[in-house]
Amino acid sequence: MEEIFKNIPVVSYEGAASKNKLAFKYYDANRIVLGKPMSEHLPFAMAWWHNLCATGADMFGVGTADKSFGAPIGTMEHAKAKVDAGFEFMQKLGIRYFCFHDVDLVPEAADIKETNRRLDEISDYILAKMKQTGVKCLWGTANMFGNPRYMNGAGSSNSADVFCFAAAQIKKALDITVKLGGKGYVFWGGREGYETLLNTDVALETENIARLMKMAVDYGRKIGFKGDFYIEPKPKEPMKHQYDFDAATAIGFLRAHGLDKDFKLNIEANHATLAGHTFEHELRIAAINGMLGSIDANQGDMLLGWDTDEFPYDVYTSTKCMYEVLKAGGVSGGFNFDAKTRRPSYTAEDMFYAFILGMDTFALGLLKAAALIEDGRIDKFVEQRYADYKTTEIGKKITSGKATLEELSAYAEKLGAPALPCSGRQEYLQSIFNEILFKN
Repeated sequence: MEEIFKNIPVVSYEGAASKNKLAFKYYDANRIVLGKPMSEHLPFAMAWWHNLCATGADMFGVGTADKSFGAPIGTMEHAKAKVDAGFEFMQKLGIRYFCFHDVDLVPEAADIKETNRRLDEISDYILAKMKQTGVKCLWGTANMFGNPRYMNGAGSSNSADVFCFAAAQIKKALDITVKLGGKGYVFWGGREGYETLLNTDVALETENIARLMKMAVDYGRKIGFKGDFYIEPKPKEPMKHQYDFDAATAIGFLRAHGLDKDFKLNIEANHATLAGHTFEHELRIAAINGMLGSIDANQGDMLLGWDTDEFPYDVYTSTKCMYEVLKAGGVSGGFNFDAKTRRPSYTAEDMFYAFILGMDTFALGLLKAAALIEDGRIDKFVEQRYADYKTTEIGKKITSGKATLEELSAYAEKLGAPALPCSGRQEYLQSIFNEILFKN
């Protein structure tokens, strides 16, 4: 097969002092961090849709990047060219996983039977590449937001026929995910929400979403899918009121409908900020509920109110992310770069520079998060701040669940008035964070 990225060598680790644009400065796959190789802490994945499909088009203009890879766009020849390009790209960067939507892989036909035939053909082609290279599938999903039929969502659609079509897409996407050995399957509810209550039956829509997910779980287990299903929380965009607004909302939905045994969360940095949260907040909420599954590694622009899907470069954020991940014992999924180059960054080289940036940002975040944990001062402070609940009789009784309201009321009356809680020392802890972050 002819090389596609002819001027790009295999990208290797050269260290922070390197000025080589096509080298990693911090991502050293074999470096041991807290007992594990960096590559195991950071199982990176390429997002098929952005890296191989997105051209930089926006609401004001057509695309700037050529993603034809030498084949006519909209054909199966082009679908195979994307496979060739994607696997060469991943091999040159040392990326071990990819993830996909169904219609990222092939052009959607007018008839679903033909779309499915195309998916069978391309998945055979991908499977052969996987066997040749050792690259694996992280997760699959179905695009149930792009086609006009999904203007009101998929599971939340007011049309039973559209609901059935969504079920058919999910079935085939699950088939392909299992065929490719995917570790997970994602529900990204891109239009599962509403604009106004004047025309919306919220109860029916949310119940139907749950019904569709239950069908997916039943079918997936039936065909041998042993991985996790994921909900990817996302607020506001594109619907004004998204049913999967944030981690807490998604967890509540899963538990209310008995889906929490099969589902975890795929947390995205940009979605967290759109919900008015920090990335680390969403990770913490997922983790303490036992539902931290996989991560979309990107960032947004705080000055823009939409999902900009930028490649991550903020080391403060990546360090806080990796701190949460390490404290949670890692993720069952991986770190998928649901990120795209900026519109003026339109060359093939820019694709590589973007992934080097993202991989180095998370590698540096991992190193600094490990240093924070090894330093121990922040963990020790948090433990001491809540010491009452471990060292005092009344505190231990509260956390054991044995205390009664009457008993606590009597205890409070004896106190007269409690002393102020110990200082939170936020500024001191932030200074520790800076000290570790900028220590050579």
